[in-house]
Amino acid sequence: MTAARTAAATQDETRVAHEHFARPLIALHWIIAVCIIAMLCIGFYMVGLPRGMAFKSTLINFHKSLGITIFLLVLIRILVRLAYGRPPLPPMGAWQRAAASTTQGLLYVGMIAMPLTGYLGSSFNKFGTRLWGVLLPQWGWDDKAMRELFFGIHGYLAWIMAALVVLHFLGAMKHQLIDKDGLLRRMWP
Repeated sequence: MTAARTAAATQDETRVAHEHFARPLIALHWIIAVCIIAMLCIGFYMVGLPRGMAFKSTLINFHKSLGITIFLLVLIRILVRLAYGRPPLPPMGAWQRAAASTTQGLLYVGMIAMPLTGYLGSSFNKFGTRLWGVLLPQWGWDDKAMRELFFGIHGYLAWIMAALVVLHFLGAMKHQLIDKDGLLRRMWP
């Protein structure tokens, strides 16, 4: 490879590493990230509270409303990402690309499956689900077995989501602190 071609390739790699996501995607990423971390913390905390506690009921209703809001934000994020696309990844090994794609794909699956299983679990009780005070349609009936099934799945997904969030964060930190390839700047305002 000639020196000119090598220099051009290096410039292209630097340019790619510094391209940003569209501003709406950046805003949605950080809003959803903060909300998911809050939801996981609230969820893990509230399951340990005693039944019948007024504060637990308040947390559960807040958790339901925030979960449905996150679900709607994720749907918007998917549409915005389809409209704007995303910048290409900087040069990295095939295993890193596969790990990044798998983690991001599983995060999207989790961001859809978590609120759906929570909503379905709530649909199989007599209380239903309220979105910031507004009663939503109930897709089930009062059925303890179905409720426990969906809430069981929801609980396992919460642990998987927590692990994926940590993995995503550690991957971003690796790129920032070890690789120093500017990857994190793509998602920074």
